[in-house]
Amino acid sequence: MTASETASAKTAKRIRTPRRAVIACLVLAIVVAGILAFRGLGRWLVREDPLVHADAIVVLSGSVPYRAEGAADVYRQGYAPEIWITRPASSARAFTAMGIHFIGDEEYNREVLLHDGVPPAAIRILPDEIVDTQQEVEEISGEMRDERKSTVIVVTSAEHTRRVRALWRRLAGPNQRAIVRAASEDPFDRDHWWRNTHDAYAVVRELLGLLNAWSGLPVHPGKPPR
Repeated sequence: MTASETASAKTAKRIRTPRRAVIACLVLAIVVAGILAFRGLGRWLVREDPLVHADAIVVLSGSVPYRAEGAADVYRQGYAPEIWITRPASSARAFTAMGIHFIGDEEYNREVLLHDGVPPAAIRILPDEIVDTQQEVEEISGEMRDERKSTVIVVTSAEHTRRVRALWRRLAGPNQRAIVRAASEDPFDRDHWWRNTHDAYAVVRELLGLLNAWSGLPVHPGKPPR
């Protein structure tokens, strides 16, 4: 190898070394960013609104008793005069046919509200069965329209708040406002959601639901059980 060839080889080696260092730094930065984004998903899903006075408080189905407890707390603070409870689709007909007494989540939520000091006259179970949050939002919006109400406080689980807001923007009327709040006693661990299957499943479910909402709701609610 000539002297010029040797010099060229050394120069090429010096160039490759910084390039490798830059690539390594970029890969490390991407990995760190991915880890931080992964860890932050739980906190990102929580998107609450400041409390304001409203026409009604709504308890979304699921997470008994935490959502009802959260709604009762908001009621006791005087933010709305009544509480609505949604009615999830159930297998009540099948149980009744077998002679088995069935109690749905809506009745348990009602009992929780009564236990926490909400008077019976201030509690109303909405009539239609719902399968998912999309149908809940549609029913709440329709009820507000029929009752000429403009603002509701929607109480749900912490990880569910961002999706509720996204669905509300897409499905509710232009003059209908939802104040979305997380139940204060909800056990979702927003900072360490990957440590248990319940929270991990909740995060995956919410991400899929958000993708569906952002893409125009191509995945439709399922049919209620018979």
